[in-house]
Amino acid sequence: MQFPDIIAWAVPAFAFLILIEMIIVRLSRRGRFDAKDSAASLAMGFGSEIAPLLGGGAILLTVFVWVYEFRLIDIPNTWWAVLLCFVLDDFRYYWWHRISHECRWFWASHVVHHSSQHYNLTTALRQTWTGQIIGSLLFKTPLILIGFHPAMVVFVGAVNLIYQFWIHTELIKRMGPFEWVFNTPSHHRVHHATNPKYLDANYAGALIIWDRLFGTFVQEDTAEQPHYGIVKNLGTFNPLIISFHEWIGMAKDVMRAKSLRDIGGYMFGPPGWSPDGSRMTSKMIKDRWDRIAVSAESFSDDCSNTATATQPAE
Repeated sequence: MQFPDIIAWAVPAFAFLILIEMIIVRLSRRGRFDAKDSAASLAMGFGSEIAPLLGGGAILLTVFVWVYEFRLIDIPNTWWAVLLCFVLDDFRYYWWHRISHECRWFWASHVVHHSSQHYNLTTALRQTWTGQIIGSLLFKTPLILIGFHPAMVVFVGAVNLIYQFWIHTELIKRMGPFEWVFNTPSHHRVHHATNPKYLDANYAGALIIWDRLFGTFVQEDTAEQPHYGIVKNLGTFNPLIISFHEWIGMAKDVMRAKSLRDIGGYMFGPPGWSPDGSRMTSKMIKDRWDRIAVSAESFSDDCSNTATATQPAE
């Protein structure tokens, strides 16, 4: 079985769909585009395709081929094997994506994708220039060790990447029963939102079942519009700053660290971690939001009870 380079085939379709979305947004005034923001996303996407050509891609391929020599079983290149590989790769993606939000070292690369304050098809192309090689080595190599051919693993990863392109839009709302199993624009808008109730949710690639299974699923609330970006937005469209700002921030924190524990926390703790708790991690933000919501609900109930108690008897 041959595995074509479907990313090369998809690029013209990406460009066409972005153009169509821009036209629909302009005519309907649904969704948002910003020329500078979209240009920055396209620049990041172009850079992410160039970065592996600087040597990392060859190293990754060499490791994949070497590991395949030690495979546990021989899995044939058949349609059912491709389907199984896709499901396992999507499971792999869920955990890689989740860890990329929970560990600052990996977040330093992944934050690039979340740095846009807009949500449209160009946002899908805002990809990291760093971290792809390490992530693939850590999380894709086990699939090859099991016995899936490296070309198959690369192919299903490309299919997953192409699938995720179309879910970066505000034009498509809810999609009924399809949303029970698959990731959709509604689910992924939640993932990109900075609203406290939406943080740390919906890590799925193609199959939302992993979030439902591991307790990270949050339904989009029509009463609360998502606000996109990161907790502390960059305020710049410079691709170099977008790509390296978190790595620079991490390096500064490590240089100021007073102990090995602090160094470890700054590098591998959750984004926003600090020794004295003076910064806010996403968990701290969510906990504070929960306390405020509970207090507001309690206050509302007290007011309601007081009003009822003071009403004259009929």
